[in-house]
Amino acid sequence: MSRVTKWLSVGLISLLAVFMLAACGGKETSGDSKGTGKDTLASIKDRDKIIFGVKTDTRLFGLKNPSSGDIEGFDIDIAKQIAKDILGDEKKAEFKEVTSKTRIPMLQNGDIDAITATMTITDERKKEVDFSDVYFEAGQSLLVKKGSSIKSTEDLKKGSKVLAVKGSTSSQNIREKAPDASVLEFENYAEAFTALKAGQGDALTTDNAILYGMADENKQYQLTGGTFTDEPYGIAVKKGQSGLVKEINASLKKMKADGRYGKIYKKWIKEEPAK
Repeated sequence: MSRVTKWLSVGLISLLAVFMLAACGGKETSGDSKGTGKDTLASIKDRDKIIFGVKTDTRLFGLKNPSSGDIEGFDIDIAKQIAKDILGDEKKAEFKEVTSKTRIPMLQNGDIDAITATMTITDERKKEVDFSDVYFEAGQSLLVKKGSSIKSTEDLKKGSKVLAVKGSTSSQNIREKAPDASVLEFENYAEAFTALKAGQGDALTTDNAILYGMADENKQYQLTGGTFTDEPYGIAVKKGQSGLVKEINASLKKMKADGRYGKIYKKWIKEEPAK
């Protein structure tokens, strides 16, 4: 072999080695968008903390206490018990504020590990996230001022104004149920309820669970017409995170079996959960 040929052979081998190292170094497992190469459950256990995306404007489910600064509600207490079951301590649950519009992007970006934020399980959302088992059975309803002539969705005619939240299934559903009514969308429930109280709309629509909180806050308003959809709530995680879904489902099952779920339900919803 000539000296030139030998140098070329050595150079080619070195170049191939560089490509192989680059290929190996660039390979990651799916799940952790922060680039650690671990799935979400492994990352949670490594950092010894689980980060939940929660609402902070939804009375009874996720509302920031102005006195303490703490976020309180049904979703918060459920999340704490999940942290307790997975990591051994409910204080290992951390909370970040999300809205209906931001929760899935924040999950996909790796800013949060799971969404516990009055999120309805739908086939469309299942294309983007994986869901736990149902942890709260809800249904869409209407909130109106007492004395209103609106008794159901059938009373929402042309000229009626219905308030809803951007990115919510409620906004889509009401357009189907009351196609002649105008739908005004707001960033969050607090803004929508403020608009209702200011007379900017005739009714506000979302899950009855959320509306109960508004009616509890202001006795001049009431729910009307019963529920006209099934809106089961699930805890969402990134696609493919079967390990985390399994752990969450095991925690929910355990909570219901040992009575923790019933206590949380009665604390916030003021009634016993359906069997």
